[in-house]
Amino acid sequence: MSVAHSHHQHRAQSLSRIRLALILTALGMFFEFIGGFLSNSLSLISDAGHMLTHLFALGMSYFAILLAMRPSTKKRTYGFYRAEILAAFINGIVLIFISGYLVYEAIQRFMSPQKIDVKEMLLVAGFGLVINGISTYLLAKTDSHDLNIRSAFLHEIGDMISSIAVVGAGLVIFYTGNNIIDPLISFFICILIVIWAIRLIIDSANILLEATPAHLDIDEVVAVLKNEVAGVHEVNHLHAWTIASSMYALTAHVVIEDCKLSAANELLEKINKLLEERFDVEHTNIQFECLFKK
Repeated sequence: MSVAHSHHQHRAQSLSRIRLALILTALGMFFEFIGGFLSNSLSLISDAGHMLTHLFALGMSYFAILLAMRPSTKKRTYGFYRAEILAAFINGIVLIFISGYLVYEAIQRFMSPQKIDVKEMLLVAGFGLVINGISTYLLAKTDSHDLNIRSAFLHEIGDMISSIAVVGAGLVIFYTGNNIIDPLISFFICILIVIWAIRLIIDSANILLEATPAHLDIDEVVAVLKNEVAGVHEVNHLHAWTIASSMYALTAHVVIEDCKLSAANELLEKINKLLEERFDVEHTNIQFECLFKK
């Protein structure tokens, strides 16, 4: 099975789970927004806003997978795999802007605490927690190596944690009457969002800028080819990058002795097999150069 076909199959299997998670997240977001306004709970509204960003993230992930499943064309020979990375990058940026607004609201509430309908807050927060738990479970069963799907999964993890925090805040307010915990929990949720958003932006930006994959050490690759493949004398102009999540490409100039074409083909097969087994690189473009003896 080719790597492209394998990726296509993984994405097809992920679509139904993401679609169901989309429906559940939209339902949970609607109830938390309404419940937050009715109970006057900023932490509940923050969690609903968090779910709104997740709804956007899941929607982007869903449509990015649809694009990635489209066949390659003459103008886009690798297909539309990069669409998922672009979606992950946009998701990270949107999360940071939303978090900035929620932090501002939390500061305002911290300075002027407001009364909260705790029973209604707890009821809605509990419902949101159940929704987030189901959605997180669904996405946990998808391909964790796919950066775009992983970004959606992290959204759900963060939302589940924030829902737990909101429920905890509601319990504290119920038993102590201290409403200041509400904006504090909102601020805590925002910190989690920003941390994950920054990581997501860095990972996706590295791919978009075609940085060397994190698991590859260029010097190690050169050393392995020279020391473990008989007939390889030098490796020059080696470049490696990520096409999409778990899809890596590599080009290199390999210096070998003058030989028959059949022998060169055998050597090429050994190099490609080694790169795939040792470094998980399946897209290669190796150019042979002849060793000129003095």
